[in-house]
Amino acid sequence: QVQLVESGGGLVQAGGSLRLSCAASGFRFSISSNAMGWFRQAPGKEREFVAAISRSVSYTSSTYYADSVKGRFTISRDNAKSTVHLEMNSLKPEDTAVYYCAADLSGLGSRRSSNAYAYWGQGTQVTVSS
Repeated sequence: QVQLVESGGGLVQAGGSLRLSCAASGFRFSISSNAMGWFRQAPGKEREFVAAISRSVSYTSSTYYADSVKGRFTISRDNAKSTVHLEMNSLKPEDTAVYYCAADLSGLGSRRSSNAYAYWGQGTQVTVSS
């Protein structure tokens, strides 16, 4: 079955950096058309889109970012290791949240909508202190 396991969260001061990883298994990560996304949810708030990376059948990839993280966060994928990374720089206290990795195995859904993703990881906590 599909499994997504996040790692790399932690406590960091404002202005610092963290790198989140999501190890995927149970599907043909490097071959099939799919999209991988990162979402986050802060206490008392709805889950929101952070970034996504798609992979087409022609092996081209596209990236998508929320305006709030554009220029600070970078999403990438390592197809050899079936892993997606989220490099987070210039972190702000408002980035504090539980970060979730998600997979859309059809690769056809809206990259920014949580409804497009059928599989989710357990989440990893990111806390940015001021």
